[in-house]
Amino acid sequence: MTWWTSGAHGPDATSRLLELARANQAGEPVGIYSICSADRAVIGAGLSQAARDGVIVLIEATTNQVNQFGGYTGMTPADFRTFVHAIASEVGFPTERIVLGGDHLGPHVWRAEPGDLAMGRARDLVREYVLAGFTKIHLDASMRLADDPTDRPLDEELIAERAATLCAVAEEAAALLPNGAPRPVYVVGSEVPIPGGELADSAAPAVTSVDAVERTLDQTRRAFARHGVDDALERILAIVTQPGVEFGDAVIFEYDAPAAAALASRTPDQVPLVYEAHSTDYQTEGALGRMVRDHFAILKVGPGLTFALRETLFALEAIEREWLVSHSGVVASRLRETLQRVMVEHPEHWQPYFRGAEDELQFARDFSFSDRSRYYWPQAEVRASVQRLINNLAAHPIPLALLSQYLPTQYAAVREGALENDPRALIRAAVGTVIDAYARACGMVGR
Repeated sequence: MTWWTSGAHGPDATSRLLELARANQAGEPVGIYSICSADRAVIGAGLSQAARDGVIVLIEATTNQVNQFGGYTGMTPADFRTFVHAIASEVGFPTERIVLGGDHLGPHVWRAEPGDLAMGRARDLVREYVLAGFTKIHLDASMRLADDPTDRPLDEELIAERAATLCAVAEEAAALLPNGAPRPVYVVGSEVPIPGGELADSAAPAVTSVDAVERTLDQTRRAFARHGVDDALERILAIVTQPGVEFGDAVIFEYDAPAAAALASRTPDQVPLVYEAHSTDYQTEGALGRMVRDHFAILKVGPGLTFALRETLFALEAIEREWLVSHSGVVASRLRETLQRVMVEHPEHWQPYFRGAEDELQFARDFSFSDRSRYYWPQAEVRASVQRLINNLAAHPIPLALLSQYLPTQYAAVREGALENDPRALIRAAVGTVIDAYARACGMVGR
């Protein structure tokens, strides 16, 4: 089919994304994975996978990561675009095949502020994302703000009204872009945990009801009409729904197709709209494929990718200890030790999420499926430790026996001549193994 590739002589990548939604809605078992990460190795692996498959790629930033004040990555939307495009240049991936998305764009970061201030900053946020070239815009105003009533759930009509004001700003910003620039496509709804958060380990989340979907879409249509952005309705790409998948520190809630049957059997036909599923990390390839067939055509993944990155770095440090501990002049990376120390010194990204005695907290910091360590890789000390590890193993190539012991999948690829025995290549390949499963589930391999 034609919706996967994009080039100078065909529709832009964003239009291809809309075509994909139409195809899935019509019953074709095709989807797309959304890489929700600001990690260089993860993004590089995703671009390398898309280059091998010859397809478009969707990369998204959240308001926590990237905003007009820098977020925890220190990047504005324009900085993030430059960052992604630089990685694309490194791996030889054409930037015209990249769709940049903004996830949970709304007042989440400023939810402790009064509504006027929080929404003002949210409008500035959306404007900067669109002007920076982000074309997949998730409008999310579902969070309670400081002066909202606390004695009842946040009014759904108010949520839709706030989302429509953000859409109006996005449309105004898009009108300022050069002629021929793709117009934004929108995702509405927020049947997911807040950005960066996961559920407790107690029970699987409830599947979104069909009534809830229809109510959200009806309120969205009305609010968009009130704000004069009816045209944007035709560019609603997806609605976020909860298919019943989630993960916690030590548990994964698997996709249960029968439980989602009612939702899967009813996809609205008035717009090229499918479902977007968040927190699909750690689902099996078979489950991901079933989700795509059930119209969950956009599969978001983030912590599962940085979990694979962390696994590989820990394995490489184990190799470093076995291989280089007695080598004269080699300074050990002490990666796990450094990561633990920095996480303890700066607990704001994990402390609200983990519970237990100190040994349990240490285990969670290292191995939780929630992967709160992903917030710490940009820290200078951790970054320096990773670089030392890479430099050590690049200067002293890993013996095949140790590669087999700690990274058997990559060992097999090295033996086949499909992968270089280099730490950077090994890291990218390990993350790529996860992405490859998503690509197959989405029907993107061999197209």
